[in-house]
Amino acid sequence: MLGNKNRIITVANQKGGVGKTTTAINLATALAAIGERVLIIDFDPQGNASTGLGIDRHERVLSSYHIMVGEAGIAEAAMETDVPHLSIVPSTMDLLGVEMEISDQKDRVFKLKKAIADFGTGTYDYILIDCPPSLNLLTINAMAAAHSVLVPLQCEFFALEGLSQLLETVGQVRSTLNPTLDIQGIVMTMFDSRNNLAQQVVDDVRSYLGDKVYRTLIPRNVRVSEAPSYGKPAILYDLRCSGSQAYLKLASEVIQRERERKAA
Repeated sequence: MLGNKNRIITVANQKGGVGKTTTAINLATALAAIGERVLIIDFDPQGNASTGLGIDRHERVLSSYHIMVGEAGIAEAAMETDVPHLSIVPSTMDLLGVEMEISDQKDRVFKLKKAIADFGTGTYDYILIDCPPSLNLLTINAMAAAHSVLVPLQCEFFALEGLSQLLETVGQVRSTLNPTLDIQGIVMTMFDSRNNLAQQVVDDVRSYLGDKVYRTLIPRNVRVSEAPSYGKPAILYDLRCSGSQAYLKLASEVIQRERERKAA
């Protein structure tokens, strides 16, 4: 456990379809399964993390939109899920318009950071922020509020190209808004061991970023893809499938890195 101070991790990649939300909800579930208290902040207007955790759209009375415009706090907006120790601040399409609503406010990039600070650090061990697939004001807010950024990266040819842009944005946020922001790690997703190109991409990313790349590879897995349509994380839907087992291993790696970071 992290004690009375939580660890805030932004899950981000400006490219869609890389397993970002799948990684956020399954990593959160895996952390919760081993006793950590976890909150997901769904920061994507599509609300896929909320749907994937079984939160019906009609139940989302208060959401991350209300937090951003100052109409609610995290304590009011957070909802319990069917996973013990795992809560979520849901998202709605209202979040699409928040950028225009707060664009003229001086503290627009620190709205989420302030909300988390007002909420305090004692309730959760981990806060995971699931970002939209773009580098917009929402993603900048998430990075300004976080301790670190976790990047899901699909094992495909153009992966490194998009990664460079994201790392550049992290560097800009670190130099202007959040000097302690670092890269939590790179998670290679949708890995197909039968595909030589996939292994080549993993090797390239590891040669480029070294220890920042998690050892665990998240495989392409039908059961993981099916789970959201049942409103469940893969780990609840089918614990024994290869994807669920991989996310459990990833959670162990995340916790191990936190221990090493604290020891250092």
